[in-house]
Order: sequence, then C-alpha cells, then structure tokens
Amino acid sequence: MDVLANGLTTILNNELRNKRECVISPASKLLGKVLRVMQLHGYIGEFEFIDDGRTGKFKVQLLGRINKCGAIKPRFAVAVDEIEDWEKKFLPSRDVGLLIISTSKGVLSHREAKEKKIGGRLLAFVY
Repeated sequence: MDVLANGLTTILNNELRNKRECVISPASKLLGKVLRVMQLHGYIGEFEFIDDGRTGKFKVQLLGRINKCGAIKPRFAVAVDEIEDWEKKFLPSRDVGLLIISTSKGVLSHREAKEKKIGGRLLAFVY
C-alpha cells in the first residue's frame, strides 16, 4: 500500500471532476510534506490534518490548477546534475511543473534542490 500514490491519485481524480476539496485517507508525514511543497508552489490551497484516532486524514482545498500529478515508482536516486534529465522524462516542458524530491534537507521541489546543490530520491511530479 503506497500512501503517497493513493493521495496523489485522489487529488487528481477530484481535480478532474472539478471538486473544490477532497479528503485523503490514510495520512502520513511524507504525504503532508509533499502537500506542503505543492501548496508553496500554488498547486493546492489550504490543507489540514484531521485526527480520527487511527491513521488520520488530510482535507485538501483544490484550486483547479493541477493537470496531472502522480508518485514516481520506484523512487529513483537522483544526483544534482541528473535532475534536468528527469525533468525531461516526467514534465511536459521547461519551467512547467515540479519534481518533488526527498533530500537530506527535507522534501523539496527540484528547483530548490538545484539551488542548494543537493540530490535525493524522486517522490512525485505535478504540473
């Protein structure tokens, strides 16, 4: 069971049906950090964690800006100088979309990772 892939699929499905918000269950810390990166770059609105006594849920406000998003499986290791190659594989064109990377400095977008000159593992893409 991949919580990140399920969460991103839920977001995409609700986005395609023009919903204003969606509930993602189950929640995880990693999913929360990926949602934070998406929020910082304007793909989703506010989101909140709802504690249901079990794994919890995320309630996410959708803005209608996502055309496609998904988890990258397997989670490929990526060096700083390889990020552009991976951009070409997963994103439609230059300066469109984000690759979300798990690094030693936390979960970052590919632009921030390039800026800080650190590599990591590919988690997801969104555009």
